Amino acid sequence: MILLFPKLKKEIKMKPEVKQVSRESVSSLIPYHYLVKESRGFRSGYNYGAFIDNKLQAVCIFHNPSVPETVKGCFGLQRNQQQGIYELGRLIKNPDTDDGLILSQFVALAIKQLRKDTEVKAILSYADSRFHSGFIYQALNFKYYGLTAKKTDFWFEQPDGSYVKHTRGKVKGANGEWRPRARKHRYLLTYNKDLHVLWEQEGYPKGNNIDF
Repeated sequence: MILLFPKLKKEIKMKPEVKQVSRESVSSLIPYHYLVKESRGFRSGYNYGAFIDNKLQAVCIFHNPSVPETVKGCFGLQRNQQQGIYELGRLIKNPDTDDGLILSQFVALAIKQLRKDTEVKAILSYADSRFHSGFIYQALNFKYYGLTAKKTDFWFEQPDGSYVKHTRGKVKGANGEWRPRARKHRYLLTYNKDLHVLWEQEGYPKGNNIDF
């Protein structure tokens, strides 16, 4: 006897198969990231994909810290002491698939696989405060350490009246303006008991969130 429950299909949550994927596979999902422009030159390291029925549902990228000075400020470690500390740089879901993937479950499985593939002392991640508060990291028991420091960027004025950000600051004689940089929520998971976090832990933020 065959029983059909078409209305329940999307409610069924399936455990994905998690495995390493190529940079090219990650690139195929970059257009779906909410920071697509910033993601085009993404850093690659340990890239994991979530597969359900052999379809790539999402990708999760771990790489060496983007800014070693951040790790120094967090743990007091010099650049040559930062082995085993990773940054969760990108988490991207394919919106064209809807097979019941739970993103928090996927990230948990990706972290588990990362710890099998290499030594992991800590994982740092950020949530852009313009778009979300990092609820997924809260669900995974990351600790919260407040917002990144206030900074500004110089934006060049283009001939057509638009502006382009220049990451190295103002260039002599250039027209433009200084704008505040978006601050990010800082989340951290530590596995090495010898690491001492210098940042002050805070309560989880509340607010808006996005659907990855």
